[in-house]
Amino acid sequence: MSAVRGPAGPTSGAGGDRPVAVIVDAYSAGKFLPAACQRQGADVVHLQSTPEFLSSVPPPDLRPYLANVVHASGDWRDTAAALAAYAPVAVLAGQESAVPAADTVAGLLGLPGNPAGTSALRRDKFRMIDALRAAGLHCARQLRSADPEEVVSWAGREAGYPVVVKPLSSASTDGVSICRDPAEVRAAVAAVLGSTDIFGRRNTEILAQSFLAGDEYVVDVVRGAGGERHVCGIWRYEKAMIGAKRVYDRDLLIDPGSPEVAELVPYLDAVLDALDIRFGAAHAEIMLTPAGPALVEVGARVNGLIDPGFHDLCLDGNQADLLAMAAVRPQEFRRRNAAEARYRKRREAMVVHGRTSRAGIVARIDEEALARIAALDTVRLVVPRLAVGDRMRPTTDLLSSPLRVFLAADRPQDLIADHRRIQQLTDDVFQLAPAPVAGGTDLVAGGSRR
Repeated sequence: MSAVRGPAGPTSGAGGDRPVAVIVDAYSAGKFLPAACQRQGADVVHLQSTPEFLSSVPPPDLRPYLANVVHASGDWRDTAAALAAYAPVAVLAGQESAVPAADTVAGLLGLPGNPAGTSALRRDKFRMIDALRAAGLHCARQLRSADPEEVVSWAGREAGYPVVVKPLSSASTDGVSICRDPAEVRAAVAAVLGSTDIFGRRNTEILAQSFLAGDEYVVDVVRGAGGERHVCGIWRYEKAMIGAKRVYDRDLLIDPGSPEVAELVPYLDAVLDALDIRFGAAHAEIMLTPAGPALVEVGARVNGLIDPGFHDLCLDGNQADLLAMAAVRPQEFRRRNAAEARYRKRREAMVVHGRTSRAGIVARIDEEALARIAALDTVRLVVPRLAVGDRMRPTTDLLSSPLRVFLAADRPQDLIADHRRIQQLTDDVFQLAPAPVAGGTDLVAGGSRR
């Protein structure tokens, strides 16, 4: 049987007057969903899809929940029966690896959701792109393999260089490399095959794709049970090349009336249909190439870069609250989208991803350095992504970005000026423990003399 852990939560519980939403694995951005559901008048139950919490991410805060139901038996019917006691109205994925579990449980409970039979299309990046090709949508050429020489041969014969090498299912640009020659392909394939992804699964194959040239965007959406779709925001990624990696530098909120939106939104609607994303939140990374939009990948969940307060400041709503509305108050969601199915931009906005070339153990967070960043005119929120005792490594992806800063202003030039200052100040925030003495000289882990 599935276990139910934790005391009853703050309000009515099973059999009460308030609707109940189930949130599966509320790690990372899933932490915003309980408050969003409560703002819509619902209580929440947490579903832990693994017998133990994932060790690779901080555990969820269970205090807002009526209970934590643990999928312990291996039989999803048992888990669905335990959840049915709360008479839930929706099941929502809290993070990427929760998507198949949310699909399965929603189906067993007869609730709005995405078909469990097609979950792999929304998690396996190879099947994802294959589904788009079958639907006649523009997308990258690709190869699934565990053999670096097969990838090298394919790149030279079909794709041409550069090619992209990445894990089959992961997130946050984990393990993604842009390779310009056979040596870089071999190194990238070996690195992925010798690792586990951020959810603790061993990578036994890689995905190689043809390189898509152009500007990259992320489109955040929520789809209601009746097929309504609200575009919550569109951001343009600006990246910096560091070796074989395209590292996130900043995200810029674009105007909903921009010409590119007219291309991105119809393409995304076709992507949602091709991947059977019928209900819930999704965010799609799309390249706007000379041949038109082409999907990089899509996550059938809330965007990991969401901060509801910041998004409410810059936009006319945030994806977490809109998802909760679609789940708990579907008629209101339907009415909202009958009037306007696209976001309104209130302010210029930017998210800066701090970068570092240093490595070592964080010994201290410099509060004065943090305060200098927070004091910049456009800064609304500063989020250190490392704590004392954590290991810092040179930035190669979103996971190794040590700092995230949210900016808003009336003029874009003000954002650009503060972006430069933030990148200059990032390393000042993290004081690293001294490296072992080498040759009689104490060096900090980043290699600079103190």
